[in-house]
Amino acid sequence: MTAETEDQRPPRRWRAGLAVALLAAAVIAVAVVVAVQRRGPADRGLLQVNGRVEGDLITLAPKVPGRIAALAVREGDAVGAGQLVARLEDAGAAARLAQAQAAAEALDQQVRASDAAIALLRAESAAAQAAAQAGVVAAEADLRRADAAAEQEERNLARARELAAMGFVGPQALEGSALALRVGQEQRAAAAAARVRSREILNDARLGPQRVSARVAERAALQAQAQAAWARVDEARVQVDELRVAAPAAAVVTNRYVNPGEVVAAGTPLFGLIDLSRVYLKVFVPEPLIGRLRLGHAAQIWSDAFPDAPFEARVGYIASRAEFTPKEIRTVDERVKLVFEVRLYPVADPRGRLLPGQPADAMIRWDEQVPWRRPQR
Repeated sequence: MTAETEDQRPPRRWRAGLAVALLAAAVIAVAVVVAVQRRGPADRGLLQVNGRVEGDLITLAPKVPGRIAALAVREGDAVGAGQLVARLEDAGAAARLAQAQAAAEALDQQVRASDAAIALLRAESAAAQAAAQAGVVAAEADLRRADAAAEQEERNLARARELAAMGFVGPQALEGSALALRVGQEQRAAAAAARVRSREILNDARLGPQRVSARVAERAALQAQAQAAWARVDEARVQVDELRVAAPAAAVVTNRYVNPGEVVAAGTPLFGLIDLSRVYLKVFVPEPLIGRLRLGHAAQIWSDAFPDAPFEARVGYIASRAEFTPKEIRTVDERVKLVFEVRLYPVADPRGRLLPGQPADAMIRWDEQVPWRRPQR
């Protein structure tokens, strides 16, 4: 090789720099291909996301203060709807319930006794009114007889006086007639007084319906008192029931905040539950891709526990504000950092196969024409 040829060759340092540049270009090309491959599903109508399964936390707390008598479950236990999970001491509440129930039953007895008394008073009132009416009729008849007898005695006395004047009868007969007249007049006065008394008795008997009405009003007052007493029974029973804390739905106990024997106030959290029939996958979508998603878009959730059986889901929540960003965004690079929370809700009940805290991948389809595929790992 000649000196001239040697001089035409590029310097060795320049050739080394060129090799490094070519290698860097190759790495960049590979990165671009990988990035395109990663973004390819979103560009073709599918968006791959990953996150954790979560659920709405249900906090159980008593409505009344008291000392915890028993806790029936622990963390990790599955509970059914209405199942007892905790009980507060209820001795005082049970005594108040028994007292209220005894008072209400006593008032019920008084109401029943009042009903019997009203029925008897109605019967007595009808009988008394009929008897009084008959007494008035009899008294009027006696008075008519007494009037007739007195009139007859007056006529007898008049005849006796005429006969005595003519000398046919003596003074003794005249005195007898006068005495008979006086007796007849007394009998007539007694019959008149008896008629007055019978009419008073009839008027009193006619007050019977009013007495019945008064007793009916008393019975209504007793009935109202009995209803108030039974309302107090219901109130006492509610207080007893409020000392028993039950699960509102089928769920899993995730937290226990207290121990037996502790005194708690009303509203103090006892347990934290999660309803396994309403879990969701919480994911975060970058800001450039969030505009493609809409509520109701179909999705598939893939879990490691069931790698060949995806869960059909729907987009049920899209956050209105981004997270993990500064308060003011000024550059495009900062906007790329924006992510939005999205929740994917299973269409059917997962029946405990998706558990809170479990990681999972998902595919969100924003173009219905694109077929489903498994998430890339």
